[in-house]
Amino acid sequence: MRLEHPPAPLRKGDTFYTTMKKLFSLFLLLSCIATLSANPIHGLLERIDQGASKKFIIQQQKSDVDFFELDQKGDKVVVRGNNYVSIATGINWYLKYHAGIHLSWNGMTADLPEVLPAVKQKERHETNLPYRYAYNYCTFSYSMAFWDWERWQQEIDWMALHGVNLSLALTGAETVWKNVLTKLGYSKDEINDFVSGSGFTAWWLMNNLEGWGGPNPDSWYVQQEQLQKKIVKRMREYGIHPVLPGYCGMVPHNAKEKLGLNVADPGLWCSYNRPAFLQPEDERFEEISSIYYKELTKLYGKSKFYAMDPFHEGGNTSGVNLDAAGQAVMDAMKKCNPEAVWVIQAWQENPRVPMIQNRKAGDMLVLDLHAECRPQWGDAWSEWCRKDGFMQHDWAYCMLLNFGGNVGLHGKMDILIDGFYNAKADARASQTMKGVGITPEGIENNPMMYELLYELPWRAERFTREDWLKEYVQARYGADNKALQQAWQLLGAGIYNSPKEKPQQGTHESLFCARPGLDVWKASAWAESKNYYNPKEVMEAARLMVSVADKFKGNNNFEYDLVDVLRQALAEKGRLTLKVVSAAYKAEDKELFNQASKRFLNLILLQDELLGTRKEFRVGNWTEMARNIGSTPEEKNLYEWNARVQITTWGNYAASERGNLHDYAHKEWNGILKDFYYMRWKTYFDALTATLNGSLVPVIDWYAIEEPWTKVSDTYAAAPEGDCVEVAKRVYKAVFE
Repeated sequence: MRLEHPPAPLRKGDTFYTTMKKLFSLFLLLSCIATLSANPIHGLLERIDQGASKKFIIQQQKSDVDFFELDQKGDKVVVRGNNYVSIATGINWYLKYHAGIHLSWNGMTADLPEVLPAVKQKERHETNLPYRYAYNYCTFSYSMAFWDWERWQQEIDWMALHGVNLSLALTGAETVWKNVLTKLGYSKDEINDFVSGSGFTAWWLMNNLEGWGGPNPDSWYVQQEQLQKKIVKRMREYGIHPVLPGYCGMVPHNAKEKLGLNVADPGLWCSYNRPAFLQPEDERFEEISSIYYKELTKLYGKSKFYAMDPFHEGGNTSGVNLDAAGQAVMDAMKKCNPEAVWVIQAWQENPRVPMIQNRKAGDMLVLDLHAECRPQWGDAWSEWCRKDGFMQHDWAYCMLLNFGGNVGLHGKMDILIDGFYNAKADARASQTMKGVGITPEGIENNPMMYELLYELPWRAERFTREDWLKEYVQARYGADNKALQQAWQLLGAGIYNSPKEKPQQGTHESLFCARPGLDVWKASAWAESKNYYNPKEVMEAARLMVSVADKFKGNNNFEYDLVDVLRQALAEKGRLTLKVVSAAYKAEDKELFNQASKRFLNLILLQDELLGTRKEFRVGNWTEMARNIGSTPEEKNLYEWNARVQITTWGNYAASERGNLHDYAHKEWNGILKDFYYMRWKTYFDALTATLNGSLVPVIDWYAIEEPWTKVSDTYAAAPEGDCVEVAKRVYKAVFE
């Protein structure tokens, strides 16, 4: 068809021409804005430093393996990668090893120079390991329990910068279960009796307990749901796969009576009733699991990865067909997403061999949870070694490192490095090894060890602890300083290098935080602390750091490490001083006992003052976060009670005393040192003084003394007090000179 009168060509003076030009310009502008908002690297760089995105050229290229390249074009740094996570990893690598800027939990922002240091020679790193995993269930309680979106946004940036592309994402599981149980006929009160409180989500989701820390207000379900939606949205923008909590057969322990279900009783966990386990033969297993996945997907979308850990930590499997249970769990997940992968933690005897041996290759990812200490992948020296490894299943080499969120320097540097490269070289293990991961119970501690773990996949050749530390120190402080190099080589060879013959479950626990006793040697019941390093080397490292404190004043990473290393030195001094206290008491030397016990108590007060200079080491930071997520005084008090209980008695009387959970999550933090730990030791020393003067030895009910502190509200501030460098110099002089 031919137009009789074709439209006249547009001319610059025409109104229609002008209108169309404006619309086209607006379209281009909106397209640019959409592109920027869809590219998380732009936002990441701007959160590091305003204007930083203009100093980099970001290029994405297709590749069969994950890689990043550093290059230069004019005065701009070029970072190439096959996806956003690889690019973010490259940015972090550049900042550390070219610009001397280390972004860490203690500081995720930096003042970048106007012109960035040039990349003098193109540098490329790649890995054939597809997964870099993050977190343990416990991390969500010991560290993340009271995080808001601002803190979560910072953490997701941290993940991307460290190459994480697979992360546990448990926030908001409460709402899923609330919806499921409502559909099954449970009342609001019954649901609140099942769902844990804010500080204990991890152990509820691991099928260890029900309801402890609750009941939760309605607002808790709403805000956690909203928070999780933001979390998984940002993860997906980066290309980080969220590992959502899947369905593993957990039902309330009264499900047999309430719903007539065929369930197994997994028994007690530290005096708490575990939830029941729905038998795979029950005709309603498919129905209930389908309801669960439908509610989960409706809230947070479909995932490729689901985390499930049935019968965690000693759960009784008597009467359960584990093969059938494994198949039922797998079938339910696959019905939701046929491409989904079951992510499971290898801890103690889990995953039980009968549960996973008949599952198909590629359908599971096993996290060798404690591979730096008790590897299960087939390393023969380990007491937890599985001679067949994880059979046909994919697995990840993980570092646990921290228990209970305890504060303390600790690591197994040589074993971590060698174990990783040994696994890669092992003819069998390497076939199914798919990545690395961090699985700590608590984070925001020992940043050096996490840097080391996440660099392993990007370093093709085995390297030494000594050489790596040289580069780390320069990156950490932005300068190469002889005293700091000496300090970190001492720490790296000693307290950060626990040998493999000593299991050492986390840090050598501070006795300041222990329930008092003359021969006490640990703070928590399950600690396996052994003497594997010379405490004098920690004190020497502290001296070296104090010696250059004035020079590095204002350097955020240095000031954090100065306080942390000196804190450790004070704890070491406390351990030695307690031996004098014990000897004096046993010798009935009243004068020496009095002097030594006062010296021990003074060390607690000095440590309290030192730690008060950094927000990270203040109990007020923890309790203030808890209070801030509440909207009413009642909510604020409930969340703070959760926060206080978790780090002291942990549970009710039975769990604390018979279950031995007290002090499991102890913290060397300002505020709790002075008001809780000092109080306990002062009570104990006063009692011993009385016995030296002829009184009977009293029986102290520690729980009765401790519980009142958990019920106090709103007494601690998060803001640091004092100049950390000046306080550190004074404290060091008072104790060590």
